[in-house]
Amino acid sequence: MPEPQPLEPSSYVPGGTAELVPADAEILRTGPGGRGPRGPDPTAAPSAAAEERVRSLWSDAWHDLRRNPVFLVSALVILFLVLIALWPQLIAPGNPLDCDLAKAQQGPGPGHLFGFNGQGCDVYTRTVHGARTSVTVGVCATLGVAVLGSVLGGLAGFFGGVGDAILSRVTDVFFAIPVVLGGLVLLSVVTSPTVWPVIGFMVLLGWPQISRIARGSVITARQNDYVQAARALGASPMRILLRHIAPNAIAPVIVVATIALGTYIALEATLSYLGVGLKPPSVSWGIDISAASPYIRNAPHALLWPSGALAVTVLAFIMLGDAVRDALDPKLR
Repeated sequence: MPEPQPLEPSSYVPGGTAELVPADAEILRTGPGGRGPRGPDPTAAPSAAAEERVRSLWSDAWHDLRRNPVFLVSALVILFLVLIALWPQLIAPGNPLDCDLAKAQQGPGPGHLFGFNGQGCDVYTRTVHGARTSVTVGVCATLGVAVLGSVLGGLAGFFGGVGDAILSRVTDVFFAIPVVLGGLVLLSVVTSPTVWPVIGFMVLLGWPQISRIARGSVITARQNDYVQAARALGASPMRILLRHIAPNAIAPVIVVATIALGTYIALEATLSYLGVGLKPPSVSWGIDISAASPYIRNAPHALLWPSGALAVTVLAFIMLGDAVRDALDPKLR
């Protein structure tokens, strides 16, 4: 083995600093013989592999969602529904309550793409404006159910004890109530034409499902080592719950709530069809489906379009929930 060559002379003062010439600096950077760096350069940009390793669950899920065609299609449909729910006049400037009995049950024609229903109302205008009611009910009911169920289930799963046992028995009672039958009983005495009684009913009967899922997620998360370490360091129970457990237990709740949003939209249409949900003069797909059912032979178009809009909306939210579930569940990777 050849002996290492001596370094070129550099100006050195005992007890002072050394000024290295370029050759000395290159040897210190690459190592003797240029066999590569002695260690990682802290100033160098992280490699692609390093970035892959440091991605969190949420960034990793977003990385997968952006490449999922099911998510992209459903998200575009939902974005379109939200836009027409906020500003239906953009594509349907007419009034959904303007009806002309002389045009009752007429088919599609110039200026009226979907024809008229049994009351002489423009089906296209009512279908577009009906998206506002469905999206409002679905979003508000989902938010109410997610917040109430997550809080009750999370507290019960974290603290346990008598409160957990009581909540478990209460959820069992609510699970035993048929949703449609409960709506027929509770909403039959409500005369308000607004959406809030329907939303309140959905929150009342929908929170137990989210509560049970949140409880199980919290019980699983509190057994992890990082929770035990935080407790050993003296963190308060609420800090442990909010800062360490909740971010790691919320993913199943988000998945179930996303899928449930489409279910609540279908439930509102079902209750309105049965006459106990929204009532005229509210504009709802369920009301239009109910009004068009007796005329299905003479005017099938009046039933087709609101039913199709309802089916597409529910399907879009279910597809979105499935895509989110696949992205957030590590077992499916």
